[in-house]
Amino acid sequence: MSSAHQPLPGALWFDVPDPSSPELDKLAHRLGFHELQVEDCRHRPQRAKTEEHEHYIFCVLKHLRNDANFTFEDFDVFLTEKELVSVHEPESDILEKTRVRAEQGKVTDIGKIFYILLDTIVDEYSPVLDRIADETAEIESIVLECPEPPVLARIFKLKRNLIEFRRAAAGMREVVNSLVRREGGVLSDEFDPYLRDVYDHVVRTTEFIETYRDLLSGALDIYLSAIANRTNEVMKVLTIWGTVALPLVIITGFFGMNLPLPWQHDPHGTLYSIGLMAVTTVSTLLYFKKKRWF
Repeated sequence: MSSAHQPLPGALWFDVPDPSSPELDKLAHRLGFHELQVEDCRHRPQRAKTEEHEHYIFCVLKHLRNDANFTFEDFDVFLTEKELVSVHEPESDILEKTRVRAEQGKVTDIGKIFYILLDTIVDEYSPVLDRIADETAEIESIVLECPEPPVLARIFKLKRNLIEFRRAAAGMREVVNSLVRREGGVLSDEFDPYLRDVYDHVVRTTEFIETYRDLLSGALDIYLSAIANRTNEVMKVLTIWGTVALPLVIITGFFGMNLPLPWQHDPHGTLYSIGLMAVTTVSTLLYFKKKRWF
C-alpha cells in the first residue's frame, strides 16, 4: 500500500505505511511539516527524539520487535491540534494494535490516539524484557555447571542486545520526558497524567535493563572464576603427579648410571629399587595429604 489512509473512521489520523510514498510529501505540504523531518522519516534509522513546532509536534519513536534478531524500527509521528500522521515500515504491527485499542475504547480524539500509540510502543518492551529475564536466569543456572565457550558467547550477545535496548529506551525516556515537561502547545494538559504513566513505564524498563546488565556482568565474572578454578585444578593435579614422579626419575636415573652402584650384584637389587621408589611415592603422597593439597 503506497498511499495514506485513515485507520479509524471519524478520526483525522492519516497513516503512511511507506516512508518513500509521495503521499507523505502531499501531507507535509498541506499540513506544513518541515522538509528535514520528512527526510528523517525516509532516512532510517534515526535516534528517538521529539521536536516541537508552533503548530505541530514531530516524534521519532522506537518500536522493538519481539524476535530473535532484536530488531528496532522507527515509528514517526506528526501531531497537530486536529490531525495525526504516522509513518512506518510496511510490516509494522503497531498500527493494528493501536487501532484495535482505540476502536475498543471508541476513541476519536487525536491526542488520546497519540497517547495510545505511544503507550502501545512502550508496552511492547515488556515481552522482550521477560524473554531477557528468562535467558539471564538460564545463563546464571548453567554458568557454574557448564562454563563452556557457547555460554560465554550467549553472555556477550545478550549484553550487546541490552546495550542497544538501553540506547533506544533511554531515547524514548527523553522523548516522553520532553512531552511531559512541555508548556502548553499542541497537546492538551489533560494528557499529562497519561504521559507520566508512560514515562514511569519507560523508566522501569530502563531500570530492568540495568539490572539485567548487572546480572550478566556477574554471570561473566562467575564464568571467568569457574574457568580459572578449573585451570587451577588441572595445574594442581599435574603438579602433584609431576612431584610424585620426580623421586622416581631421580632413582631410576641414579641406578641407570654406568658406575659401580649399591645392589649392583645383589640378586634382590631390583626389588630393593622398586621398594625404594614405592616408599618415596607413598611418603610424597602422605606429605601432600597432611598439607591438604588434595
